[in-house]
Amino acid sequence: MTARTVTIGQGSYPLVLPNVRDPRLHVAIVVLTVHLLGQVGLGFWVSVPQIVAAIGICWLLEVGITFWQTKSFVWPASAMLTGSAVALIMRVVGTAPGDHWTTYAWWLFAGVAGLSLLSKYVIRYRGSHVFNPANLGLVLTFVILGSTRVEPLDFWWAPITNPAMLLAYGVILVGGVLITRRLHLLILAATFWGTLAVGLGLLAASGHCMVTRWSFAPVCGVDFWRSIVTSPEILIFLFFMITDPKTVPGGRVGRVVFGFLVAVVSTILIAPQTTEFGAKVGLLSGLVVVCATRPLLERVLPEPKSAADRLRAFADRLATGGDPAASAGRRGVAGVAAVVALAILGTGIVVAGTPARGVTLPVSAEVLNRLPGQVDPSTLPPVTVGQDVTDFDPSFAGPGINAILITLAQNLAIENEALLHDDRSLLAVADHGDRLAEMTQRLLDAHASGQTVLTTYDFDAGTVSLLVPFGKQDGFSLGFRMTGTRTDQTRDAAGVVVSTTEAPFDEVFAVRRATGERWLLVAVLPPSTT
Repeated sequence: MTARTVTIGQGSYPLVLPNVRDPRLHVAIVVLTVHLLGQVGLGFWVSVPQIVAAIGICWLLEVGITFWQTKSFVWPASAMLTGSAVALIMRVVGTAPGDHWTTYAWWLFAGVAGLSLLSKYVIRYRGSHVFNPANLGLVLTFVILGSTRVEPLDFWWAPITNPAMLLAYGVILVGGVLITRRLHLLILAATFWGTLAVGLGLLAASGHCMVTRWSFAPVCGVDFWRSIVTSPEILIFLFFMITDPKTVPGGRVGRVVFGFLVAVVSTILIAPQTTEFGAKVGLLSGLVVVCATRPLLERVLPEPKSAADRLRAFADRLATGGDPAASAGRRGVAGVAAVVALAILGTGIVVAGTPARGVTLPVSAEVLNRLPGQVDPSTLPPVTVGQDVTDFDPSFAGPGINAILITLAQNLAIENEALLHDDRSLLAVADHGDRLAEMTQRLLDAHASGQTVLTTYDFDAGTVSLLVPFGKQDGFSLGFRMTGTRTDQTRDAAGVVVSTTEAPFDEVFAVRRATGERWLLVAVLPPSTT
């Protein structure tokens, strides 16, 4: 670092500016590049004022605290990384998408970043902070405020064909490898990634599913594994969060053990989660848990740079119990014990994932066959597919969208069958989420009043757009904005029609593959939605 002097009043104080060789400056360049790509090409739901608020408060706090402690003005490289990490990962529900300059909830970004930074001065061990400040602050924020107020950045930011996404991958990978290699932390990052890949592979093989905001359907099995293990978010986490030199063991063995434990704990915490929010918080929480155990780990692991601080020597020590003259039989027993321990660990991971299996519901052909009349595709109008839909999935530009429209018409018919026969089980085949709750209540009201209102729609024209939720653990939906004639038919308890009304309608029917297989109706919305 280059030290200079700045004069304030009668006093002269050292001024320490950034050094181009400082790894923290290189990390900052990578993270700020990702921020820039997020604003111009990846559609990150975070504004420039929110980013500036997080980084700015950390800058002010660190400069102030450092000056109070050392009577020097020091460039707050680490503090700015804390603020930048908070702004990169945290999102506040209600932030307007596409508004790069909104000041909405800037104070929350400043508050979370500021408290994260202060944690490193409060929670210390042997003169150093125990937790990665941004990691601890984010986990506490997500746990305390919950998914209705804040949420983490998605595992996936854009289709892999997006040029900004490809550039982000390149920047993160090249920058991350170069920086961690220079700091002798690449082995920690590699151990974490490899162990996490194996652990999530076990979950994927067991049929694990999670609901994400960026998918029409639950992400299950191999797709679940690929979505997390190859996520750019995982790369950010392993290159620039778990590899904080101040919060990891100093020795080679310690760093391998640390990376392994973070991956194992993160996998166990991810296992029972059914939403992306839960999975992401589980991932981040794994680092918090293992950082809390670092003081204990450093007591049992070899001293850094000692003769025992070699992986082979450490493995021999475990196999022999510290006795170099141990027999081959004893080594074999130790090997078997290691295999058994790993098998038990793998079984535990699979068992922990039980709540996140069985999300996908089967399609009931029998229910569809119970419809009084099959939907005639020739009675449905052609629909105009929006550019946002085809950009997301080009297959929707062809006959595929017509098949979804037919399914929508079937779902509306199934709703009427459920109302007509007072059969709640039928609704789960057609509806999900808000629509399922709405139709269930209509069925209960009809049962209580003795009057049932059946609604049929005669579609004249329609358009399809992509409905992107924010602040809810729902996936993308297709919004069919349809116009035509709506008929409401009221029947008494005996099934006799007592009244019929017709009126034009203009509504948006939101559908998504909420349970993984069939397109379900999740909401009927006013046209302003699209």
